[in-house]
Amino acid sequence: MKYARVVPARFIDRPNRFIAHVELEGRTETVHVKNTGRCREFLVPGATVYLADSQAAFSPTQRKTRYDLVAVEKGDRLINMDSQAPNAAALEFLRAGTLFPPDCAVRPELTYGDSRFDFGIYTPALALLEVKGVTLERDGIVLFPDAPTQRGTKHLRELAAYPGESYALFVIQMENVKYFAPNRDTDPAFAAALRAAQAAGVHILAYDCLVAPDSLTINRPVEVRL
Repeated sequence: MKYARVVPARFIDRPNRFIAHVELEGRTETVHVKNTGRCREFLVPGATVYLADSQAAFSPTQRKTRYDLVAVEKGDRLINMDSQAPNAAALEFLRAGTLFPPDCAVRPELTYGDSRFDFGIYTPALALLEVKGVTLERDGIVLFPDAPTQRGTKHLRELAAYPGESYALFVIQMENVKYFAPNRDTDPAFAAALRAAQAAGVHILAYDCLVAPDSLTINRPVEVRL
């Protein structure tokens, strides 16, 4: 998953969920934040951030900001915080045949019943897979979610009710972490639903990623502790 052009900047502040102010080449620039989560633990004044230049893809009349904030440095760790990147990286990962045989058909945004799932994989039987991007890290432990998510809990319950194979894939948008766990303090309902999903036979997977300012690539499995 690669961005066309990325430039570094310095984070100033975030007046709302959708935009941030950064210092870019000596001027203050308003940029789009591609993550509506809180992100308080790494979007701190003075942090080095990376901006994807969308000028090649959009005309000025189609959007108000030229740049998307897609990655941030937290100490010596680089974190991709683009909420759309995990699905793009997961599609490449699935089509590479790492998780399923390479000849399996992969269909993004599959509707099954009254629900829509991130991916349907025909093995040839239909398997359902839901992707969650993980950006919250504390002392090398990564947690999801960083804010209560009724939608995420609903997804887990739907996967648990599916009669075939189903998967929850947590794409950790950084490298070199200790393990993944649900964020019980922030969302106990999600943590309970994740344990119930595993008990119902849902495959709970977590993978870290190779992160560069301009790319995100799913890398290695990470231990899951429920």
